[in-house]
Amino acid sequence: MFGVLLLLSSCVSHPDVPSASKDAKCQPDIFPDYCDVTVPCNIAPLNFMLLKDKFDECVARFTTADGKQQTYGDGVKVQIPEDEWHDMLDASKGKSIKVEVWGKKKGEWLSFKPFEIRVAKEPIDEYLSYRLIEPTYVAWSFMEIAQRNLTSFEETQIFNNEITMNDRAKGQCINCHSYQNYKTDNMLFHVRLSNGGTVIVNDGKVSRVNMKRDYTISGGVYPAWHPTAKLIAFSTNLTRQAFHTSNDNKIEVYDLASDMILYDVTTDSVTIVSNDPELLEVYPTWSPDGKYLYYCKSVPLPEEMRDKDIRTTYPKVQYNLYRRSFDLATHNFGDEELVYDAASSDKSVTLPRISPDGRYLLFAQGQYGCFHSRHRDADIVCIPMDKFSGSALTIEASSYVDLSSLNSKGESDSYPSWSSNGHWIMCASRRDDGNYSRVYFSYFNNGKVEKAFLMPQEDPEYNTFLLKSYNRPEFMVEPVKISVDEFSKVFDR
Repeated sequence: MFGVLLLLSSCVSHPDVPSASKDAKCQPDIFPDYCDVTVPCNIAPLNFMLLKDKFDECVARFTTADGKQQTYGDGVKVQIPEDEWHDMLDASKGKSIKVEVWGKKKGEWLSFKPFEIRVAKEPIDEYLSYRLIEPTYVAWSFMEIAQRNLTSFEETQIFNNEITMNDRAKGQCINCHSYQNYKTDNMLFHVRLSNGGTVIVNDGKVSRVNMKRDYTISGGVYPAWHPTAKLIAFSTNLTRQAFHTSNDNKIEVYDLASDMILYDVTTDSVTIVSNDPELLEVYPTWSPDGKYLYYCKSVPLPEEMRDKDIRTTYPKVQYNLYRRSFDLATHNFGDEELVYDAASSDKSVTLPRISPDGRYLLFAQGQYGCFHSRHRDADIVCIPMDKFSGSALTIEASSYVDLSSLNSKGESDSYPSWSSNGHWIMCASRRDDGNYSRVYFSYFNNGKVEKAFLMPQEDPEYNTFLLKSYNRPEFMVEPVKISVDEFSKVFDR
């Protein structure tokens, strides 16, 4: 084994810096763009490349805060061994790594202005999970929920939709993985159509649950674990989709009906939280102390549109953000409070998340609808919760946190989430090509947000050739320990 490791190490390219070069007078155009970003002190190597159609070779020199230097370059790619990279992070924690790049074009070397990689003292959660799915819009084939170690490049499956599918004509969809307080001993995901049900892990024990009751419109759909109790808030939805023939958004996902329920894992009981027959309620999330349940709720359509087909009225369906207090001892909810009035400014809010310290509110916002991952105008919004004193916040009245360093221009940014220490914001963004959702991170420090960076890959071209979207990315402080085969056994019971 030692010989194999030595052989792999010897394959790392440490080229010489060019002895002569022409000043390019600009920073390098690298992919992914890691110029002047702030990264966690435990992140995987930030490998990058110069564009193949512009350059033939690349050399990069990294200088750590203690003055040590190392060079990398193989063709147009810069790929750094994990052990060497983590040594650089350790040496530069709380400071910066200086990066100098040279590119060879038509036999001539160009030298670019150096950039910095600032290394935050705060780590990121070690694990991330997501559904990998083709954006085919019409049907699905192979689908998986995977987990990634963010300190390395290790990716493993949590579950896939082929191992238990017994009806190929019907197919099987798996989605909406969720965890209690970033841990995996209490978690869930949905399996729909063939062999359908909600797979719930309760203290490490797996079961499959049919959450549909005769008084609910569906089984549980969008979930949120209570941070301390064996309780899960769900929306129940009758979801449909429609396809555009001449619209940049390509697809609409909307609800014909949706309510809020509470599921008790211990007693397998379902109670109604809110079921306004005229309006739509979706996307629950708990405050970190478990004392409030936040959710999105539609506003009434104009009178003349209320009996119309939703395929014509969807641009007018908008959601505001509400909350209800929650008594853990009695499981009773308080009256509804309007927290954020998006519709008053012709906007719609979805996917709220409260920071772990309770000080900030994140959500996705677009002009209409509840599925902003398909809407090119969707951005992430962050509001300090100390601005909420009982009266509804609005776009005009709210003092926003500046997220211009996180949001893209003209493409969807959605699925916002906080790391467990509250110092890293994550979102799924289509900024790279308009079609595929990729995971981006930003450093968050007391209301200041740094430039977003793409989740690093061992091969910087990986995302270019991966024909999958990262759907519903979720932070975890530990991996899912149950194997795919173990999960599959609940479908035999």
